Amino acid sequence: MIKSELVGRIAGRNPHLYQRDVENIVSAILAEVTAALERGDRVELRGFGVFSIKQRQPRLGRNPRTGQFVQVDKKHFPLFRASKEMRKRLNRDARQETRASVEISQTTDTAYNQGQRS
Repeated sequence: MIKSELVGRIAGRNPHLYQRDVENIVSAILAEVTAALERGDRVELRGFGVFSIKQRQPRLGRNPRTGQFVQVDKKHFPLFRASKEMRKRLNRDARQETRASVEISQTTDTAYNQGQRS
């Protein structure tokens, strides 16, 4: 999903809001999250997840074309860790699919063992 699709869905669920207002709100939220990460702050959205910044230490790297060693500066990169609630929601369907496949395989095994192959 891209930002415009997100804005469209939110505006569709909230007909009392103008789409441009929803777009401004979404942009403001994303800008504030980005600004907080730039400051080195951790952004926690309960029930959704946590955004944070991690630092990679400077290191000696290698240029793949020339084979020369080069100094790679330290870098900061964003991390996202989904909340426990989010992980449960995302894996709920997977658990149901796993149960269904186990039930199917047990039924198939039973039918095979009884000589009732289909």
